[in-house]
Amino acid sequence: MGLGYLKIAATTGNGVGPVANASYIIKDKNGAVLYSGLTDENGDSPVYSLPAPDREFSQSPQSRVTPYALYDVSIRQKDFQSVDKIDVQVYDQITTVVDLNLEPYIRGQDDADQSFVTPPPNVALPTTTRGQIGTNTLPDGRVLTSVIVPDYITVHLAAPNTRAANVRVRFSDYIKNVVSSEIYPTWPTNAILANIAAIVTFALNRIYTEWYRSRGYDFDITSSTAFDMAYVPNREIYANISELVDSVFTVYAQREGFRNPYFTEFCNGTTSTCNGLSQWGTVSLANNGLSVLNILRYYYPKDLILSNAPTGVVQNSYPGTPLRVGSSGTDVRRIQTYLNRIRQNFPLIPAINPVDGSFGTQTQEAVKVFQRTFNLTSDGVVGVGTWNKISQIYTAVTGLAELNGEGERIGIGNTPPTTVLRQGSRGSDVLQLQFLLNYIAQFYPTLSSVAQDSVFGANTANAVRSFQRLFGLTADGVVGSATWNKLYQVYQTLQSGDSPSGGSGNNPIPWPGVYLRQGSTGSNVSTLQRLLNNARNTYAQLPFLRVDGIFGANTNNAVRIFQRAAGLVVDGIVGPNTWNALARLA
Repeated sequence: MGLGYLKIAATTGNGVGPVANASYIIKDKNGAVLYSGLTDENGDSPVYSLPAPDREFSQSPQSRVTPYALYDVSIRQKDFQSVDKIDVQVYDQITTVVDLNLEPYIRGQDDADQSFVTPPPNVALPTTTRGQIGTNTLPDGRVLTSVIVPDYITVHLAAPNTRAANVRVRFSDYIKNVVSSEIYPTWPTNAILANIAAIVTFALNRIYTEWYRSRGYDFDITSSTAFDMAYVPNREIYANISELVDSVFTVYAQREGFRNPYFTEFCNGTTSTCNGLSQWGTVSLANNGLSVLNILRYYYPKDLILSNAPTGVVQNSYPGTPLRVGSSGTDVRRIQTYLNRIRQNFPLIPAINPVDGSFGTQTQEAVKVFQRTFNLTSDGVVGVGTWNKISQIYTAVTGLAELNGEGERIGIGNTPPTTVLRQGSRGSDVLQLQFLLNYIAQFYPTLSSVAQDSVFGANTANAVRSFQRLFGLTADGVVGSATWNKLYQVYQTLQSGDSPSGGSGNNPIPWPGVYLRQGSTGSNVSTLQRLLNNARNTYAQLPFLRVDGIFGANTNNAVRIFQRAAGLVVDGIVGPNTWNALARLA
């Protein structure tokens, strides 16, 4: 009997809001409680040891022993929908991560548990295989002008013509999910990397050729293995797969002289065979010492090459060499700034002060905590995987902060508009609607984002219907009083002290519920000035303020300096995001 490991990570808001103090239970299949506890401030549980079959049973397709043990995980937190994860797979010598993005509970919603069952990997494919539903000659439909890794991919949770939900998933998280669904995490590293490359390339081929969107569908790919690749919402992932994907999710295969990602047909190679890559075949090739590229060339054309696609997720390109203790320069300063901003959402990451571009032991410890939180090897070295992950999380947390500031600029008040909106409507109320839909979509993956163009088109109508279905309203795509009231209720709940997007959470000084700006006066301004003075312990560039309860030019300047240093929207307005960032330093 072997030994595997299991960790629970609970977040919300596209994975950037840790859910602290969530209670969890880990049970065996007989119903016995093995472990229980509460998540920490970063939303994590400890790593628990659990019995699992020996690793050898996952190394050969001829094995008749199921190579993983099954456990059940339940998680509860009063402000979020409950989740029961059934049949979590734990492998010998592998850390399984039950990475749950929890949906906030909104008053009036049915508090129905979400239950997810993970199917075993390497299941037999239907007679119609992936290889028959793709091409390496470009279609007559739309084709993007260049290959780019998108921030998000939209997945249809069934075959193309089957009625089912669409979910919007961060691209790298989608790849981790598919790889964890398609292969065993115990395989040799080069076998895993070859499969990751095939899966990334397959997805980018669908996106680049706009395979579904050019045919009138509102998604990029499906979860059906008859057409695409296995994707299971909220499934567990494996720490080693997660770390590898963070390093290579921009790497794809193409033929020399061709622009498009190659259509990387693949199958498991046992119960299903095809003209492309055999997943089980990659194991023997890796064990025989073949490189990732040579494994791919074994199954695909000999002129196949591996290329890097640009991505909107990573803010700046990896500098080319790892950053570690002793490194210095602008790249170190950038990482320090990013980590300090991420710390506002994940408070167990130590503060780095000063941000001076010098990689010392303080920066090393912050990197180590970040790595532990996001399932990377905790060595304190910023290699390509850690660089990409820090950049990705920084982009996500500041993106949510941008939305907070945007709501203030648009003028979202406390009372919904009375205008009835429908397809064809235009104007400022439509812009408010589109903002609310986009903000709420950050917390509910089945809701899609829309262009904020003040025009109520077909995409906005579809987003309204999805919102109405999710919250138990008549799904007619018309925004009347009931829909306006629900939009405002959900938005205000997410903005309140119960949400990571701008509430008090564990902050000792909760947001007072009013926006402060130049010209404001009173006790709330006095508290703000004290918080700004306290923040000088972390951000030495902040000026010292006289605590007089008057939001004048000096306070406005200090707010802007803090917002810039903390990676927030620099507008001089103190809403929940700026207030909570200050309060967490208190």
